[in-house]
Amino acid sequence: MRKLKLDELNRVSVDEFKRQQKLPVTVVLDNVRSMHNIGSIFRTSDGFAVEQIYLCGISAQPPHREIEKTALGATNSVHWEYFETPQAAIEKLRAAGYYIVAIEQAEKSILLNEFEPKESDKYALIFGNEVNGVSDEAMAMIDSCIEIPQFGTKHSFNIVVSAGIVLWDFFVKLT
Repeated sequence: MRKLKLDELNRVSVDEFKRQQKLPVTVVLDNVRSMHNIGSIFRTSDGFAVEQIYLCGISAQPPHREIEKTALGATNSVHWEYFETPQAAIEKLRAAGYYIVAIEQAEKSILLNEFEPKESDKYALIFGNEVNGVSDEAMAMIDSCIEIPQFGTKHSFNIVVSAGIVLWDFFVKLT
């Protein structure tokens, strides 16, 4: 078996990406402190062709060298906006008809494998701070909460791993 060369991957250009159909998902980063995590989520969002990323609170914004280390240019392809608070981002998304979902361990959360997104809906997926998770203010505004099943000794996955798992799941279920 031979690995494909870069020119054999048939990737779209940034302009083509901006025009192509997107996964009806907006990723909301609620006070994410690591610029490497932010960059990695940009890259993952590019890979699954999500609509946009909303950066909130202390989440750093492009252009920044530390974000680009892991984004590898995805800050140029994925549309993004900054909001001072996650509440402001959620209000804008709700007004645009998005179903607001926190990715968090919470009372009455739905396991990811049991959550069935509707093809007719648009989703805002909120990923929280690396230590404190999704803020209480954002949790008070959600429509639903998804929890990733875990079977080991640790309490959570890294935010980038969580984003990859959830975005893959949404991609599989919606395409």
